[in-house]
Amino acid sequence: MNMICFDLEGVLVPEIWIAFSEVSGIPELRRTTRDEPDYTKLMNWRLGILREHGLGLKQIQETIAKIDPLPGAKEFLDELRSFTQAVIISDTFSQFAGPLMKKLGWPTLFCNELTVGSDGMIDGFRLRIKDTKLSTVRAFQSIGYETIAVGDSFNDLDMLKASKKGILFRSTDEIIRANPDLPSCDTYEDLMRLIIAP
Repeated sequence: MNMICFDLEGVLVPEIWIAFSEVSGIPELRRTTRDEPDYTKLMNWRLGILREHGLGLKQIQETIAKIDPLPGAKEFLDELRSFTQAVIISDTFSQFAGPLMKKLGWPTLFCNELTVGSDGMIDGFRLRIKDTKLSTVRAFQSIGYETIAVGDSFNDLDMLKASKKGILFRSTDEIIRANPDLPSCDTYEDLMRLIIAP
């Protein structure tokens, strides 16, 4: 039995931090895991910028509430979930994800948690488990699932390579060139074909 494991941002919804960068007028916040492989380093850097500008959770949540899934993403997930199991394994946070999960039809999500002060400022974050994406894929494999993983960024590569099939979706030229063993595509139609191919 297959378990299809998806990254969230860049695959099913736009990048939250890029959207917030545009709303806040802070171009530095456009940096994502496509640019920085070390997620902890990236998040600590982001939190420093938020503190510097006096921005808290409320401002980010207001931006997220206006984000819609990528065109065709919900329909793709609905079709896929009609015949197989699918989960989202994301480095995002539970405090960010609610509005996006609602718009995607409430798929199962494994993600992390922010720590937020009484003043609404984000103090830090707690990763659910070390190497969250790889650890989750291996856990599914340990209970009898074969995993097919879909992602777009550096932090997805471990789960893609550990899976029966790993697929790069709308990734960067740099990541695609560096990983010629991974099939890549840019449309949900092609992604569906790659997922169901033997």
